[in-house]
Amino acid sequence: MLTLAIDPGTDKSGWCLFGDKGVLASGILQNADLLVEIAIGAFDQLAIEMIASYGMAVGREVFETCVWIGRFMQAARDPDAVRLVYRRDVKLHLCGTAKAKDPNIRRALLDMFPRTGGGKTPQVGTKSQPGPLYGVSSHAWAALAVAVTVTAREAA
Repeated sequence: MLTLAIDPGTDKSGWCLFGDKGVLASGILQNADLLVEIAIGAFDQLAIEMIASYGMAVGREVFETCVWIGRFMQAARDPDAVRLVYRRDVKLHLCGTAKAKDPNIRRALLDMFPRTGGGKTPQVGTKSQPGPLYGVSSHAWAALAVAVTVTAREAA
């Protein structure tokens, strides 16, 4: 099963195409360009990190991100194949605690993949010796975390 996972943002979003063989592609795209990719639908399910309210005041960026989440959902060919994943669920799945921070999540992801590439982080590797996570960077890490979480949830 192919999962397109998204870490949404106000202008750009991190994305990861994840399947049985791991990360197939990842990156960061302008949201308008990502809408086009979603509409093409070269995946089985769409997983989007959803925003949760914890009682704190939020700004314009949070509401703009919410609008993009809705647009991404609407662009999906099959509404039943859309999964919303909360950050708290990602933290609990990967780290076993809701107090986990981004470095903890990245470390948990690295530990899930084989050390087959070159360099000091062989799971990522180098250009000449790429690892299974080669090319994952920035917000694509959060998208990968969403993909891994929703894939495990679907398998359970």
